[in-house]
Amino acid sequence: MECYETQMRTDPMALMSPPTMKTNPPNLLSEAAAPRDLVSIHDLSPAEILALFNLTSMLKQRPADFRGVLAGKQMVMFFEKPSLRTRLTFEAGMDSLGGSTFFVDQTASRLNARESLYDIAHNLERWIDLIVLRTFSHSVVEEMATYAGVPVINALSELEHPCQALADFFTLQEHFGDLSKIHFAYVGDGNNMAHSLLLAGAAVGAKVSIATPERYGLNPVIVTMAKAIADETKASLRILIDPRKAVAGADAVYTDAWASMGHEHEAEERAAIFAPFQVNATLMQLAKPHALFMHCLPAHRGCEVTDQVIDSLNSVVFDQAENRLHIQKAILVWLLGGGVGRFSARSSHAHA
Repeated sequence: MECYETQMRTDPMALMSPPTMKTNPPNLLSEAAAPRDLVSIHDLSPAEILALFNLTSMLKQRPADFRGVLAGKQMVMFFEKPSLRTRLTFEAGMDSLGGSTFFVDQTASRLNARESLYDIAHNLERWIDLIVLRTFSHSVVEEMATYAGVPVINALSELEHPCQALADFFTLQEHFGDLSKIHFAYVGDGNNMAHSLLLAGAAVGAKVSIATPERYGLNPVIVTMAKAIADETKASLRILIDPRKAVAGADAVYTDAWASMGHEHEAEERAAIFAPFQVNATLMQLAKPHALFMHCLPAHRGCEVTDQVIDSLNSVVFDQAENRLHIQKAILVWLLGGGVGRFSARSSHAHA
């Protein structure tokens, strides 16, 4: 394993602390055993992720069976960053389940600019059933989850993007079945997306290879967390600096923007550093012939990926985008509608 040190991007003690447990909401089945919040992939056990995928399959195949399951439930979304997929899939998902959504645009100012998160949380918990946050600082999500007496979902922070990673591995399950048998490769920036993918890959028992430039590596605390999960699931994790080694023999190749939101001013500098990490036809040839190409979007065509790759028959970027809707509906049902174990598959319609 090739390892290297990278600057800490958050308080390691905060990351290593267990997720905050709260009083279960009404009708949440005991077998769900779920934390009340989804702040990190680490908030879900490996078994819970697979259960969530089963529920997602049911929601995707039989959406009519779930209409009205969250009737009367209300969700508020505070977004400090722009969004297409995250906002629309949460709003459409909540609406299709019978609930309602309120959107608060925080792109002009940070959520805690006018008053403390403590005060905001205690206001929201008296009006709303669930809070969704898309923030610059991961600590904002953690603090809101600590203070609010209702579930909080991380819809993206600078440290993690758990909803996207769950949709991605659900997409892989649709294509390959047993996730413990796949080799998943990520090349590019060691950003929030890479963190959540590493944790999710470890949780499902996959072989995961991640390659980043030396100065843009993964948060070492996230790596430590992933290794602890991998010890339980027998996943194989490789942290590399050579994209060719990461992609060799992979079943799926994933990349993300070289300069994430908040780092746009570094785009020119990063373009030169990340050039060897571009996913192009030459790099994809090192993967297995059936290898899927994956990207969380928006993609910067000609930078981290070429048109030839993202528009190829092996590209599943729009499958991933579609599955954001289905996985987030499952998360909403998990947190508000009775847990992942409430709905059983029908024998005539059950997902194989």
